[in-house]
Amino acid sequence: MTITPIRHIIHADMDAFYASVEQHDRPELRGQPVLVGGSPQARGVVAAASYESRVFGCHSAMPMKTAVRLCPHAAIVPPRFERYREISGQIMDIFRSVTPLVEPLSLDEAFLDVTQRVQSGSSPQNVAQWIKSQVRERTGLTISCGVAATKSVAKIASDMDKPDGLTVVAPGTERAFLAPLSVRDLWGVGPKTAERLTKAGVTTIGELAERPLPWLIERFGVRGEWFHRLAVGDDRRGVETSRETKSISSETTFAEDVGDLDALAEPAKEEARSVARRLQRAELRARTVQIKLRLSDFTTFTRQRTLPSPTNESAVIENVALALLAEQVGNGRRFRLVGVGVSNLLQHEPFGQLSLFDGPPGDEPGERANSRGDSATAPTAQVTQPTPPREAAQAAAPSPGQRSRPNAPHPKKHAPGESGQKKSGSARNKALKNTVSVVRERFGDDALQWSQPEEPPS
Repeated sequence: MTITPIRHIIHADMDAFYASVEQHDRPELRGQPVLVGGSPQARGVVAAASYESRVFGCHSAMPMKTAVRLCPHAAIVPPRFERYREISGQIMDIFRSVTPLVEPLSLDEAFLDVTQRVQSGSSPQNVAQWIKSQVRERTGLTISCGVAATKSVAKIASDMDKPDGLTVVAPGTERAFLAPLSVRDLWGVGPKTAERLTKAGVTTIGELAERPLPWLIERFGVRGEWFHRLAVGDDRRGVETSRETKSISSETTFAEDVGDLDALAEPAKEEARSVARRLQRAELRARTVQIKLRLSDFTTFTRQRTLPSPTNESAVIENVALALLAEQVGNGRRFRLVGVGVSNLLQHEPFGQLSLFDGPPGDEPGERANSRGDSATAPTAQVTQPTPPREAAQAAAPSPGQRSRPNAPHPKKHAPGESGQKKSGSARNKALKNTVSVVRERFGDDALQWSQPEEPPS
């Protein structure tokens, strides 16, 4: 019987990071309420609130105008992200001097798996204490740490005694530690989920843990099982040293509400270009383009469209975003925010992934592009210049009865009894010839050398 060793995980989280950096660099701000973020006149948002401002009810992600109303004497400081990244680099270097198993969550927090350190004779509490002392010594800032056997409990623990806190949850005591806490403290439970749980008589994590699993699944689907496992302290996720980018987005908040399509289009195009540049830098392509809109009454919603083939071309992303935007403008609607994002990301392959046996996707019901969605003959959007928003909307809008996916090839109908799962020899030969032609065109006539397959060993 194999015994799985107990893991020892630290969640390290800087205290009011942006605001603390500003107070450190500007002594006149120390001990004063500080709000880092955009101007209240430009509908800025609070990126960080110092602890002195939090006693007045200010917090991050709050509209700056609201924060100023709560704390009129607070100093409003524009963010300096280059400086924050510089400090973040120093902090991450400290983490990695302890263990190579570091999972950054943002500039100012990370998970560390220190199991090997503990097995070598160190206590997890002493490791966390050393991290805290090094951060203070090298940056002049404070950091709070939570120590536990699971990521979710360590994250909750790091928030228990802020600022400059250290909370250790001994292995085996997770359920008792979690039981009295609010369900809002559980990872993944937002305001709406918490409201639904409260209406059902569940206000603490302990009460959530007592609910039968079928009850949770009935109300929350697969998330119900996730909530139940976290509520009883069962979190089997390990520390991930590399995190896959799942989406990229950019957005703009207007100083005044905007209802005109042309006025909305310009910032939307700029956001699309920004997203495309980030895709290209990361050598990624996206299959789904999304817009985010916020109305004057703060109602926020998204609309998205999946492309027939992935792209990182600015013009393609612009046109799809403008088409989606045009569908939502009108009827007196006025918007305070517009954003553009992409998802369903794939690693960029300069020449596509060639398949010797797959023909053009959609030619026959059984024929498709390879699993990455890009074959040698996959359709691509050819756009030389972004079209005006109204024209883009007309070009991209589906006709009555047409599916919303733009430019999707229309599959032929099967004859009765035809499975569509097997390709004919002629179709394969055609696909092979297409592939050979593409390879020779790109790499020269000598790019392919034919040989007989080797005989299997007798």
